[in-house]
Amino acid sequence: HTQYRDRTVRTHMLEVQLARAQLQFLGLQLQPHFLFNCLNAISELAHEAPVAAERMLRQLHTLLRLSLERVGQDEVTLEEELASLDPYFDIQRARFSEWLTVQLEIEHGARLALVPHLILQPLVENAIRHGLAVRSAPGTVGVRAWVNGARLHLEVLDNGVGLAPTRTSFRPGIGLKNAKNRLTQLYGDDHRFAL
Repeated sequence: HTQYRDRTVRTHMLEVQLARAQLQFLGLQLQPHFLFNCLNAISELAHEAPVAAERMLRQLHTLLRLSLERVGQDEVTLEEELASLDPYFDIQRARFSEWLTVQLEIEHGARLALVPHLILQPLVENAIRHGLAVRSAPGTVGVRAWVNGARLHLEVLDNGVGLAPTRTSFRPGIGLKNAKNRLTQLYGDDHRFAL
């Protein structure tokens, strides 16, 4: 009986370690994706708008510092997640200038809720890249958060072009797949992720 109990405990500990390793791998996968996109944007601006490119580099530095400070943390408060989203929004504002408006509607009670670290950034990036970047007019990205019962609801919205009605399916990119996988690793079936 003691051997069975010890083996069961070791098995559970290994499962927890595996889940943590998978979460860390997903986090490492996400950061290069964002970093390459950001560096491409800075590269585009370097010759035509060097002041904007320099500002973007400073914001990227801030964003990477915040990200590295939280390495190994599976969850952070929504307040901390929003703070790490600020430099990202600044980077995008430098890139799109007056073409991008950001609206945050965060219920006070939601700010202390725990969320996966860097869960909002790929969703916002997706909204800008696929919704607003192809628009021919200024656009808005909104982030909403509220608590309903014991559930935190997060929503990223944009007033971009949307999915083409002729498309019968949508293949999510690395950022959306990564977000979905991280939610599944942390919460199993106890979450909902919808596009």
